This record gives sequence, structure tokens and C-alpha cells, in this order.
Amino acid sequence: MDQTVADDARTSDAKRLATICYALYALSCLVGITAIAAIIINYLKRDDVAGTWVASHFEWQIKTFWYALAGAIVSWLLMIVLIGFPMFLAVVVWTIYRIVKGWLALADGKPVDASKLV
Repeated sequence: MDQTVADDARTSDAKRLATICYALYALSCLVGITAIAAIIINYLKRDDVAGTWVASHFEWQIKTFWYALAGAIVSWLLMIVLIGFPMFLAVVVWTIYRIVKGWLALADGKPVDASKLV
């Protein structure tokens, strides 16, 4: 098989996986458990997508998951003093923003800058 065809197939598979993960993360806004499936896919397939432009999306998704989880935990702990409620809302909005920004970049066939948190 031609190397270019193999690279195209690998990138196509990576893009499909990233799309599935974005969908799972988006669904997690309603059913939180789907984010766990997405993070597992991200870690299991991270080596498979290495070297493609889609790898930046996997790093983006992994960072989004862990920072959102940390933000949710801190928010939950601070709900006792009421500041946790607006903080949790901010975490939800930030997470939705990251999902939308990443998914749009993926749909455009562009990498996302995974080194940035915003």
C-alpha cells in the first residue's frame, strides 16, 4: 500500500475517533458518565494518533477533561460558602467552549493549540 494512502487512512481514523470523543464529551454535559468513556479512548488511542494533526485534539480533550474535573471538584467543595455555585457554572461554560472550539477546528481539518487552556 502507498504510504500516502496509509497516512490518509490513519488520519481519517484518528479524526473519526476525535469526533466520537467530542460527541461523548458534549453528551457528558447531560450524562456525566460519557466523559469517562471519552477519556479512556483518548488515552488508549493517543499513541495511534501521534504524528498526525489530530493528535492536538486528543491532547486538547485530555486537558479539558482533567481541568474540568478539577474545577468541578473545587466548585463542589466551595458550595458550602456559596461561591462554588457560580464557579461551577463558569466551569461548565468553559468546558462547553472548549468542546465547541475543538470540534469546530476538527471539522475544519485544523489542529487545535493544545498548549493553551483557553
